[in-house]
Amino acid sequence: MPRLRVVAGPSTDALVPISANSDVPHTIKSDAFEGQILAYIKGFTDADGNVLHSEYFDRDDRKGITWSIQVQGRFLRPISADDVLFGNTFDRPLKLPWGSSAALKFMHFIDPTLEHDLTSNTKPWALSPLVATMPHLAHTRLPDASREPSPVRCRRPPHELRADAVDRKGWPAFPPPQSLTDDTAQLHLALQRPASSSSSPSPSPSPLLSRATSSAESSPDPGSSASASPNPNTLVLEEKEREKEKEKERKKKNRLSASSLASRLSVGGLSREDKLVRHANALQELRGASARRTYFRDAGHRRELVFGPEDVFTTDFCYGFIDFAPTLALHLPGGISFDLMHYWDGQPVRFVCCERRREADGSDSEEGGGGAADEPWGRVLWCVAIELVQDDEQQQQQPPAAANDHQAPGLEDDVD
Repeated sequence: MPRLRVVAGPSTDALVPISANSDVPHTIKSDAFEGQILAYIKGFTDADGNVLHSEYFDRDDRKGITWSIQVQGRFLRPISADDVLFGNTFDRPLKLPWGSSAALKFMHFIDPTLEHDLTSNTKPWALSPLVATMPHLAHTRLPDASREPSPVRCRRPPHELRADAVDRKGWPAFPPPQSLTDDTAQLHLALQRPASSSSSPSPSPSPLLSRATSSAESSPDPGSSASASPNPNTLVLEEKEREKEKEKERKKKNRLSASSLASRLSVGGLSREDKLVRHANALQELRGASARRTYFRDAGHRRELVFGPEDVFTTDFCYGFIDFAPTLALHLPGGISFDLMHYWDGQPVRFVCCERRREADGSDSEEGGGGAADEPWGRVLWCVAIELVQDDEQQQQQPPAAANDHQAPGLEDDVD
């Protein structure tokens, strides 16, 4: 009889089994992302048919939740918040049930930023900006000393060290001692700041200074006879020069460069600095997940933020409209339900965090950060998948707990 198994990894082709409902994080590390992952599935059974219970589902603020994917980590390269996506990707076409349009409308109601092509004849997908779609998200700004990835100093002998160990100094506890709630108090620190100019432009000479200078230069020596009786023609010329200078100053004040005009129009007449101040104030006033998700529906708001190694995110993607036990079923408002086992062809249900695909991305993007040439999404940063597996295969591929998961809690103790 087929059972469910949870696998995770830094990409879709580097997935390994992990322990579900265990509170023991699985470490993810690549040149683009490092962090830890937890998976909770209500009613999940192991290879022996034992139900693995988690107190997570007994909490008052998680009543009705049937699954949770929790991640804590950071992006090791600067990336725009608009380019970090989260959702589902598939390797082959889906067999969608009758009434699936109702399910899609429900998903758009939950997340208006959702984009998808689930009817694709090649690789279906459904993705949203991570900062706008996550039900729960907390951001932590690391102190300067903890921003760059560094070797982990451990008390263990060298032969016991894990190659994928992550130095989590300064990171919040994971899993959190209580259910994760939104914390975006420091998110404004990720706003893009304009590069300060090395030298400020020289101020335009004032008309008064110009007049004084020209007068001084044109004035004859006080002791000369010409100073007592100025030439009328010279006075007329000087007056014309002053009028020309005034006209130049008026045109200069009224003239805007094309780039400056476009900038002002795009922000409603605000300067770049004023716009940043407004965004910073708005971010600091966000209270709760609903306010955050509403704010980041605007792509312009997302593009103002750039995440890097100094930004640690803890997220909890949890919902209750899918049951995984005793069978796989989808429940929608109004009493609409689907037995997904009738439509599931066995391909893994993948939850991925990936980069937005750009036109420049191509088949050589494994090094450059994009996805494969035939994939409509960019590089995958981490992935959790739920897949079907037969009993005999599952017994042969148990999670390597001793080698991976169960060493994770010791990381915090091992770091000096």
